Order: sequence, then structure tokens, then C-alpha cells
Amino acid sequence: MLYFYTDYMEGAHPEVMRRLMETNLEHTTGYGSDQYTQRAKQLIREACGQPEAAVHFLVGGTQTNATVIDALLRHHEGVLAAESAHINVHESGAIEATGHKVLTLPQYEGKIKAEDIEKYISDFYRDETYEHMVAPGMVYISHPTEYGTLYSLEELESISRVCRKADIPLYMDGARLGYGLAAKGTDVTLKDVARLCDVFYIGGTKVGALFGEAVVAANPKRLPHFFPLIKQHGALLAKGRLQGIQFETLFTDGLYLNIAKHAVRMAMKLKQAFKDKGYKIYIDSPTNQQFVCLPNTEIDRLSPHAGFELWGPRGEKETVVRFVTSWATREEDVDAFIELL
Repeated sequence: MLYFYTDYMEGAHPEVMRRLMETNLEHTTGYGSDQYTQRAKQLIREACGQPEAAVHFLVGGTQTNATVIDALLRHHEGVLAAESAHINVHESGAIEATGHKVLTLPQYEGKIKAEDIEKYISDFYRDETYEHMVAPGMVYISHPTEYGTLYSLEELESISRVCRKADIPLYMDGARLGYGLAAKGTDVTLKDVARLCDVFYIGGTKVGALFGEAVVAANPKRLPHFFPLIKQHGALLAKGRLQGIQFETLFTDGLYLNIAKHAVRMAMKLKQAFKDKGYKIYIDSPTNQQFVCLPNTEIDRLSPHAGFELWGPRGEKETVVRFVTSWATREEDVDAFIELL
């Protein structure tokens, strides 16, 4: 069986596992106060070009989104996001469960536009009854998006400019950030993300770690009293050093970006094969998620041999499916799948 379901099917990069085993019997203090976690935070600050940034480690993506959004919003505020945003579609109402509404905007291949954000905020405050409504208190984007697409530097700068004019924070979900930074042709760097977003997170779960996400706020005042809030949301790990060691390893000698490049290369090989064999690409993604329109007969023929996801309900004759590569995808598995096409 060949597996292209998602990018968190494997455990962790061998170097991460080696470091965890080397330090396994050491005694360290808990909750991230250990030396490994402090070193990991410093490496991340250096990579982001933000020496004063606050860095926090949380256990998973959903907990991270729910905790950060809850921290950034007041009780009467909601979060602006694309209709297709992960927090709106695939997080089981985690944001609403914290008491905040997801305020949806039109999506364009998974992305939102600065002008739509500006119009929503302007129209909201032009309404004389706005105090009876949920206020737009922040903007959520993901990079890559749920469709594997990327914001350009110009788009990201425009969104950041609108948010700062409106005095609301811009938050980036970086669950797959490594794959976005490694994509060919992107003009967005980690330092750009840190400069333009008030808060963002660097995904570890999907990019080489066993688990864990690193939340970064260039201005620590954006996340006051964040530590107890992490605990309230069940996102704080007592054995915090397990996250620190993983991120210290990923941010040593460029490992994080290098393993992401491998996943992107495997995805591009798959994408080219689909094109060469006449299959229709549903959306032009430059990252590790590829979306293809397959006849249902082909889905049924391939399914016993390869794992992939239907992206939405099954159509009458054809269906959009998603193939995902990861840092651990073997090239021989990609070649074997291509032979099946």
C-alpha cells in the first residue's frame, strides 16, 4: 500500500528521534523551563530575525488556533477568515467553543484579499446597529492554505497593512509553513512572516516533529498572560523539554527547511506525472498538497493500492482528490504510484 493521505502519518525525522533518545534519561524541569526549550526559542528568534519575540510551544494545531484566537480576541469579537479556512471547516467548531464566531470572507483558491477585509470592517462600522453584532477583532490566514496555495509577499503586505490600519492583529496558521517556505518561486520568507504577522505559528506536527507547534509573537505584549491560557486550553505539556528538543533539532543546520524541500520535490513529481498522463489538476498548488480531478472509475481502481483523500463529496462521474507528500515520502513510492496511473 502506498500512502498519500496526509503529512502526519509518520512519526518524526530520524534526527529528532535520535536527539530524543540521547536525552531520554536526563532530568530537566518541566513546562518548558528547561535548557533545550530555551535554546529552541533562541534559534527560532534568530531564524525569524526577531530577537525580542515571544515563543511558546503548544501540543497541536487545533489547540494552538483555539488558544491564540481566544487570547487575541475580546469577548464580543470574532475572527475574519476565508470560507474554506481550517478553523471554519475542519476544526469541529473549536473556535466557536471558546465563545468566538468565525466571520467568513470569500476565498480565492483558499486565500482572502486585503480589499475584502477592508470592506468588511468598513461596512461593519457604517452599520448603526454594529454594537449588536460580532465585531471583526482579528484576521486569520493560513500559509499554505487548505488548497496548498501561497500568499505572495505583495498580498501578505497588503493584508498586514489593512490590519494595522484597523488596529486588529493578523494571525497566520503555519501548520504546513515549512512546505510553503520551501516551495519553488515563493517570495515570502520566515522573516517576512515574522515582520508582517502579529502572531503566527511554525508547524512541527506536519513537518518532521512527533508533535508540537511553535507560536511566535514579534511583540510579546500581543499575548499577555498566555502561559495560563495555554494550560486552560489543555495545550501545555508538562514534559515541555520533549517539544524543546524537537524544535531545537529542526532549527539546527537548516533541517526544517531542508526536509520540507524534499516533500515539495516529491509533490511536484506527482503533479507532473498527473499532467503528463492527461489528468486534470484541480488547483495549481506549489506545495506538498496536490488536488486532482479523477474519474470515479480511476478512484476505485487505485484505492486498493494507494491511500488518498476525497476532497468533498463524491461526484457522479468524477471527484476531486487530494494527494499529500511529507518530509518522509520515499521517491520509490512516488515512482510506484506513477506506474499505477
